[in-house]
Amino acid sequence: MANPLYDRLFGAHAGKSTPFLILPDGSTLTHADFIGRAAQIAHVLTELGLEPGDRLAAQVDKSPEALAVYAACAQAGVVFLPLNTGYTVDELTYFIDNSGARLVVCDGSKLDGLRPVAEKLGAMIETLNADGSGSLMDKAAGQPLTFDTVARSGDDLAAFLYTSGTTGRSKGAMLTQDNLLSNSETLAELWQFTDRDVLLHALPIFHTHGLFVATNITLFAGGALIFLPKFDAAEIIRLMPRATSMMGVPTFYTRLLDDPAFTKELAQGMRLFVSGSAPLLAETHIRFEERTGHRILERYGMTETNMNTSNPYDGERRAGTVGFPLPGVELKITGSEGETLPQGEVGLIEVRGPNVFKGYWQMPEKTREELREDGFFITGDLGMIDADGYVHIVGRNKDLIISGGYNIYPKEIELVLDDQPGVMESAVIGVPHADFGETVLGLIVPEPGATPDLDAIAAVAAEKLARFKHPRKLVVIDALPRNTMGKVQKNILRDDYKDTFAPA
Repeated sequence: MANPLYDRLFGAHAGKSTPFLILPDGSTLTHADFIGRAAQIAHVLTELGLEPGDRLAAQVDKSPEALAVYAACAQAGVVFLPLNTGYTVDELTYFIDNSGARLVVCDGSKLDGLRPVAEKLGAMIETLNADGSGSLMDKAAGQPLTFDTVARSGDDLAAFLYTSGTTGRSKGAMLTQDNLLSNSETLAELWQFTDRDVLLHALPIFHTHGLFVATNITLFAGGALIFLPKFDAAEIIRLMPRATSMMGVPTFYTRLLDDPAFTKELAQGMRLFVSGSAPLLAETHIRFEERTGHRILERYGMTETNMNTSNPYDGERRAGTVGFPLPGVELKITGSEGETLPQGEVGLIEVRGPNVFKGYWQMPEKTREELREDGFFITGDLGMIDADGYVHIVGRNKDLIISGGYNIYPKEIELVLDDQPGVMESAVIGVPHADFGETVLGLIVPEPGATPDLDAIAAVAAEKLARFKHPRKLVVIDALPRNTMGKVQKNILRDDYKDTFAPA
């Protein structure tokens, strides 16, 4: 019996001396080097007692070794749970507990804070630092460079990705081997990736975009990654002549356009720029095309489904749209009763296909609410399909904020703000931001006679919440607008404060 995900993405490259990871210092890790490193880690996982279906939670900085942990999990049949490096110990405690992770891999600097949590929850803990050092790689050193791949089927779980709910309780989206593999195959073909491609990779690898889109597509095609620890415009500009493609969030493109060294001549060897994870402003589309002659390709996806739609590789890439449903993916717009709406009408976006996840871990009721019996997933996004078939995202049914590609749910932040001295209630909204698509704005109603200390509140939020969730600004207001049922009308607040971060 085979292991489809490992065999197709990783095993297919065993023994190849072709470049896979091109590092900032100019060194290169071949496919064979990478596969060997992953095999050594797989040996460590099995020696620690991990069995197929067990969960490994990893909160580590981006590195070749961190990526090899993903490959090792696939080869050993372990479910991989990558976690945002910005999460606090309080947030991590929930993920480790809820997932039942048997092994936690963290940066050495986080060990003292996480060790008591892991011990309390019955999980083992190992370290892996950004430079590749740590107890995990110490144990991997000297292990064989080959590992007998564990048999798995396409329906077996390959990964968990946690996505927050509007109540603040995170949900573990269960992704199968087939979910990841089918999406990679479809996108590699649609975007015409080959083994000659070199992708500029400055995205994090704890997120769908950087791991299951950029990395998996490159592995499927047999190409190479210029593997950068983070986005740095100067580094992107320095290395772009070696690349053929790039995937990023809108921030990447606005920052490049701010640099006069980013020119048409520099980008002439590129064949594709892809943007996603947050809306790309039409102005950015226009400026980018004027500067480089390239039109950015926008697509639409989410944690539970990977990618759903894409603007065409050959054909008109329309600003303000996310293109057409991917081959094999069905997309419809539905009304409040689940009925399919006519073309041109706005409603909920629902999708069905081999990319759609299996459900939420240990949340059968939430799974039934959002995943219909016929396989259609209710995305929570509002959209419409125009006369030419292009899909438009016009808003969100929930109060989800997408900032720089990260999903942020206001309720979690509001609970922190409401708990602070002098605060009667709060509302958190997303407002437009040129770099991040949206950013977080906190609106605070004070208790009668009180004057909340906004600096102190911001400091508490910084301690309790991951950095990407921090309100960019806190504003004191007299009252929150409500409808006759007492529900806060966030649409009014979003309209009132939409220009808070507008360029001067």
